[in-house]
Amino acid sequence: MQTLLQTVYSDSTKHFVSKPYPRKGDIIQISLRVKENLILQQVFLRYKKQGVEIVEEMTKTETLNGLSYYQADALCLDDYLSYQFYLTTKEAIYFYTQAGISDYLPDDSHNFKIYTDYDAPEWLSQTVFYQIMPDRFANGRPEIGITAEQFTYNGKSPRPMRWEDQPLEYADVFAMDFYGGDLWGIIDHLDYLQELGVNGIYLNPIFTSPTHHKYDALDYFEIDRSLGGEEALIALSQAIHHRGMKLVLDISINHTSSSSKWFNKTCEFYDKSVGAYHNPDAPEREFFFIDEQNNYKSWFGVETMPQLNYGSQHLRDIIYRNENSVLKKYLKEPFNIDGWRFDVADVMARNDVLDVYHEVWREIYQEIKATKKDAAIIAEEWADAWEMYDAKQWDSTMNYFQAARPLREFAGTCDLFLERQPDLAQINYPKTARHLGRRILQFMTKVPSQIQYQMFNLIDSHDVPRLYHMDGVAFAAYQGASICLFGLPGATNIWYGDEQLLGGHHKSNEGTRYPMNWSRELTQQEKDCYQLYQTLCRLKTTEESLQTGGFRILRMTEQVIVFVRFTREACYLFVWSQSEQEEQIDITALDLGMTGADWALLVGDSHVDSTAERLNLIVPVKGSAIISGHLCQEQ
Repeated sequence: MQTLLQTVYSDSTKHFVSKPYPRKGDIIQISLRVKENLILQQVFLRYKKQGVEIVEEMTKTETLNGLSYYQADALCLDDYLSYQFYLTTKEAIYFYTQAGISDYLPDDSHNFKIYTDYDAPEWLSQTVFYQIMPDRFANGRPEIGITAEQFTYNGKSPRPMRWEDQPLEYADVFAMDFYGGDLWGIIDHLDYLQELGVNGIYLNPIFTSPTHHKYDALDYFEIDRSLGGEEALIALSQAIHHRGMKLVLDISINHTSSSSKWFNKTCEFYDKSVGAYHNPDAPEREFFFIDEQNNYKSWFGVETMPQLNYGSQHLRDIIYRNENSVLKKYLKEPFNIDGWRFDVADVMARNDVLDVYHEVWREIYQEIKATKKDAAIIAEEWADAWEMYDAKQWDSTMNYFQAARPLREFAGTCDLFLERQPDLAQINYPKTARHLGRRILQFMTKVPSQIQYQMFNLIDSHDVPRLYHMDGVAFAAYQGASICLFGLPGATNIWYGDEQLLGGHHKSNEGTRYPMNWSRELTQQEKDCYQLYQTLCRLKTTEESLQTGGFRILRMTEQVIVFVRFTREACYLFVWSQSEQEEQIDITALDLGMTGADWALLVGDSHVDSTAERLNLIVPVKGSAIISGHLCQEQ
């Protein structure tokens, strides 16, 4: 019986739900599959309709490749449909939710859930993003670069850099070491990105700012001239969309620069008559938390980043409500971006004085979706953000919680949050595949499929050291983490240069922001890494199984994890071992509905033996792989 129950599967994707994004009033068909058997007597769908419990017997509709499919209808009248399944034998009732099978009646906390009237960016599940910090990627027009005499910021002058120089530490130059990369340079290298196989570009902030990272905007309505200004952004957007790619911009609307047009503490960019700091009667005064003594609240106490006050309705109008507001301006022509990534979204619009966090995010959501229905709202959040996934606040997060943190940990590093605490970072706790699998599942068992398939998955970014730079992380571990990253439901994000093992160090954020290598011949290992990423990009952007297919973890031992992405016709096994010895893994093809499939090793170095009924994998020491299975045409 246990073996049978292990084959039970459903999710809220198009493969098991007739309308994965229904409108209120729609009738949808919901399906479940299980191994063909003589034990099960009945299968039921249980859901609530306007508070009334509905239990519908499901009808067996077909048996395909050893798996029986059951179906029932549900009427969507609420903000979301929440449901679970009952499976009966002569002597028992089993209950199935996203948390799996139980022999006791579960509560609704892990039910399958489908939001109604949800204008989702469905394209995210098909997208591989390439994240670029423009100053560090490519110099298209050297003549527009920042010079040492161009300005001062808090008394410091910019430091122009040669492309071969190492980035300077923050304490030395206050993030004003400029390499001269610009938007024109990105346009010049779109062929490279398309050859790599990415189909989305995510840019770190490009608004006028005194720093290379530009999370401290001087003016949201201006694109930094050193990056090419509005002309370059328009040209880039057009070039990207001409190639069938997507463009997402990054913005920090939690805070501005202390030298911004609205705040203007230093008067280094604007006359003293401009801004809130020196003018108590300035209209922008209400945009900030400033008292009569000019004390003000800032992001984590960083004085150069004063926090914006969303108690101001006027500020809300300018940022997102007006038709010519900041967020709407760039969603519309001629810029036509496809979504926003919001910096420090988890702390925005709240502090110890004012908390309008949920109110503001719901307003932002409504205004963005009214402007462009399928625009993506991607939030920076490093921890569990379950409360924000209600289809009215965020579409997605940079998925540190389910992707970056557990994948990096299994590769051999300390968890990104634990390492921030010196006492915790010193503990040499076990980092097992079982922990990796459970950390993935604890997220997926409570988050609806609609959200799972929109997550912004990553292992590296501008805020963390590159994984392959970390002490004790071998190339094999980095390869395993990369392979598994591309297998997770949702979008995939590549931090520029990861595909060619770009140089740097792990001692500070500056170590992850080295300029892109364009002139040096790649080593063999760097070429191997590029080819790996090229293959992974191709699979992710072309194979339906990796976009909207189902997800199951098949094995998770101390040192080996195996999971599968699948449709009815195909499946892809993802394998990652950190074991010091060769590992053998046997999989029953019937459990996957893949009896008689053709199996092939696509990526990695495992050995594959197969029969019509079984698949045997021999995984080498610290090996990783992707194995595909496709049903024969006659089946």
